[in-house]
This record gives sequence, structure tokens and C-alpha cells, in this order.
Amino acid sequence: MIFRNREEAGQMLGESLLELSLDPVVLAIPRGGVVVAAQVARVLGASLDVIVPAKIRAPYQPELGIGAVAADGTRVLDEDAIAVLGVTEDYLAREIELRLQEIQRRAVAYRGDRPEIELAGRDVVIVDDGIATGWTARCAARSVRNRSPKSVILAVPVAPMEGVSRLEGDCDRVVCLQSPEPFLAVGRWYRDFDQVGDEEVLAALREVA
Repeated sequence: MIFRNREEAGQMLGESLLELSLDPVVLAIPRGGVVVAAQVARVLGASLDVIVPAKIRAPYQPELGIGAVAADGTRVLDEDAIAVLGVTEDYLAREIELRLQEIQRRAVAYRGDRPEIELAGRDVVIVDDGIATGWTARCAARSVRNRSPKSVILAVPVAPMEGVSRLEGDCDRVVCLQSPEPFLAVGRWYRDFDQVGDEEVLAALREVA
């Protein structure tokens, strides 16, 4: 199955979550995840907010992720890649500090002066438009767990089976509409997978609010 766009994927994902009888807060991983999550929140009648983990970049290869960090300092690291690349503790410390600054900038841009939604005792549904390596999703789930939710559910339209299995240890439930093999890339499973800009993120958040 190939989704027409993120909106269709979000509608289908929301409908698949209805049977869980949740009292949910939906947290979107920007940017593409916000478009999907807005539809999920509408279907569930839930509040919508963002969670902004950031990829920790390999030295000299910024496109290569070696882990992720969240706003509260929660981090997950690809220890194998770090060892193979010879990444030093000094580099990791500098890179994590840079990523935390970027997280703060993006959180302010998306949330403005609105306070974060209280998660304690709530079912928290973390939504992205798909999973490739899963580092940011794992980091988001662990960060949410620190805020005493009732449950942590990761919901995505598409992800490789290996990625789903890896994430099950960090979540109470992983909801994934399809896990095709070979996976190739998230965008392969959407007809329209255009890049999502900050203005589209803000519009989606405003519409749900």
C-alpha cells in the first residue's frame, strides 16, 4: 500500500487507534510527523503538541545519525557506529549541546509561549510520518516516559519490521500500518512526500488547536 499523502496516512492511522479506547495526548515529531499527527488528533478528538528530538550527527558526515537527543537531555546512542567511527567524548558533548540549542529554537518556533501539555497519567501517542533508523522515535519515547504517562504508544504509517521490533522495548505499544520488505526509505511509500516547512507545521498545529 502506498499512501496518497501524509494527510491520508494520518486519517488511516487515527482510525486504527480508535479501538484502543485511549485518553490520549498526541505528540508529533516535526516536521512531517506534524501533518500526520494533526489527522490522528482530529480522529481521536485529542490535544496535539510537538516533541522535538534531534539527530546526533556523525563527525564530517552530518547526514549520518549516530543517535538522538531530546529537550530534557534524554539521549540514545548508536554505540557500534560511535566505536567504528572513533567518535570522541568531546565531540559528542559539543554535538549534543549544539543539537539541544537547535531543539530549543524549534520548540519555541512551533509552540510559542504555550506551555507544554501535561502528560502525567495520560496515554501519549507519539506520531511520525515513518521510521527509518528509529533513533529519534526511541529518544522521544524515552523522554516521554520520564514524564510519568499512563502509557506510551508510538504510531507511524510505515516502518521496517526491524525498526518496529527495536522500538517495542521503549513503548507500551507500537502501531504501524505496514512494514514492507524491502523497506528502502519512508518516502517510497507515499505518492506525495514533499518536504514540510515550518509554516505548514504551524498551520497544522493551529488548525487542531
